[in-house]
Amino acid sequence: MSELLNEPIFIASCIGFIILFLIFSKRKNTDIRDELRLGRNESSDSARQLREEILKTLEEKSRSQQESINNLNNVIDKHLKQLQESNEKKLEQMRQTVDEKLQSTLEKRLGESFKMVGDQLEAVQRGLGDMQSLATGVGDLKKVLTNVKTRGTWGEYQLGNILDQILTPDQYEKNVKPKENSNEIVEYAVRLPGQDKSSQVWLPIDSKFPQESYIRLKDAAEKSDTEAIEKASNELIRTIEKSAKEISEKYIDPPHTTDFAIMFLPTEGLYAEITRQPGMLENLQRNHIMVAGPANLSAFLNSLSMGFRTLAIEKRSSEVWKILSAVKTEFSSFGDVLQKVKTQLDRASGTIDQTNIRTRAMQRKLRDVEELPTEESTKILGFESGKNSGDEEN
Repeated sequence: MSELLNEPIFIASCIGFIILFLIFSKRKNTDIRDELRLGRNESSDSARQLREEILKTLEEKSRSQQESINNLNNVIDKHLKQLQESNEKKLEQMRQTVDEKLQSTLEKRLGESFKMVGDQLEAVQRGLGDMQSLATGVGDLKKVLTNVKTRGTWGEYQLGNILDQILTPDQYEKNVKPKENSNEIVEYAVRLPGQDKSSQVWLPIDSKFPQESYIRLKDAAEKSDTEAIEKASNELIRTIEKSAKEISEKYIDPPHTTDFAIMFLPTEGLYAEITRQPGMLENLQRNHIMVAGPANLSAFLNSLSMGFRTLAIEKRSSEVWKILSAVKTEFSSFGDVLQKVKTQLDRASGTIDQTNIRTRAMQRKLRDVEELPTEESTKILGFESGKNSGDEEN
């Protein structure tokens, strides 16, 4: 603004000096002074008026600029407010979208987590149920094994199951009296063929399960108590030898039975413990007793089963030979019949060939004869009348 004010003043001053110079050159000094004074006053008035006009103009421009600035500020404020509102709306939409996605993701993850936890809890529940069932079964098994009678029944059941899986029902029998003039009954006996077809020999099999002695031996072994191990081992040996002697005395009676019997031990651990004892198997063999666990009894019975099959094949071999001889005889007769059929077929084939030759000769003879229409030839040859007569007969 100061530059705008100085410029008109400078112009006015220049004009005043020019006027004074003209007046001074034309008039005298007095007049010049008067004129100068007058010109100065006029210049001063003009400059004052010009300054006032300039100030007025500047004030108007300043007021106009201020209004423009105010309008611009209002427009800017309005646009900023609109932009702020738009940004707030977009931010709100973004926040809602993010919240919805987060909520859906959170619900999905929580649902999956709860489902996984539920499945795991269900699996744990099933496991607990299985463990409870197992505990109940173990308790029942413990009750069974703590009772001597039920313990023997369990061993007998296992023995019967092995026999049933390997042998046929006619190859063994349950609760057999192997000795004549004795009421002693062995749990199972395998039926073996005797010297003739009508006789049979029994192989006695009896199950034994000295659980108390075996458990005491295992407990002593776990505690590494040498004295207790030796004591329990001797007790187990005495129990087995006593059982072997009872089986030998009660159930072995040659020639009605084999000269040995089988003592079945229902667990592989017990069988391994018995066979591990030095000289134990030799002592049992002296009493004509063969000790067997589930595995080697199955192998022994499989061997017997193969022997039974071989024996059955040998018994049936003569019958098979007779059947083959009869088949051979019938096959020879069948060959003769086939030869006769072939001869008859050859004869029929020759007759057909001769008929074909005669037919061709007749066709050559009749080649030059004029052919009649079909209807006329039919009437002449009497095919129609023959047909009608055939219909009448029908």
